[in-house]
Amino acid sequence: MNLQGIHHVAYRCNDARETVSFYQEVLGMDFQLAIAEDQVPSTGEPDPYMHIFMDAGNGNVLAFFELPNSPNMGKDPNTPAWVQHIAFKVKDMDALLAAKERIEAAGLEVLGPVNHTIFKSIYFFDPNGHRLELAANTSEPGMLERLHEVAPDMIDEWSRTKRAPQHAAWLHENND
Repeated sequence: MNLQGIHHVAYRCNDARETVSFYQEVLGMDFQLAIAEDQVPSTGEPDPYMHIFMDAGNGNVLAFFELPNSPNMGKDPNTPAWVQHIAFKVKDMDALLAAKERIEAAGLEVLGPVNHTIFKSIYFFDPNGHRLELAANTSEPGMLERLHEVAPDMIDEWSRTKRAPQHAAWLHENND
């Protein structure tokens, strides 16, 4: 198999218009297209929906479904809110800090920047309750190669012990 990338990633939204406005105004995404049907093409079920597609940059597409006949959206009660999120890459730290200012000016609460050593991030929520992350790469030469090298050993140790392996503990030392 020769994958060419991710075609799109789809999530559910409460209101398609509100979601389009948020992603246009807060994150500057272009509204690419909308598809609406009264029947689900893959299953044939009668279930009207609005499917919207937003340009997330570099050929990446973030899509949403509004499903008016389905029960209200919920979250997995067994998964912490910080786990499931959508992360977007920004050019550099200046872009990250400018984005933070812009998002806060829109009245949203922003956490960060959080230092992950190989990148720094800010976190906030969209109007649907999806956690969003903006990340600026800050890795130094050799860091990603070091992490790639120890990844197989880390997953093996984790599978056996369910405790955090220390192969990459250097990521969390001396973070400011």
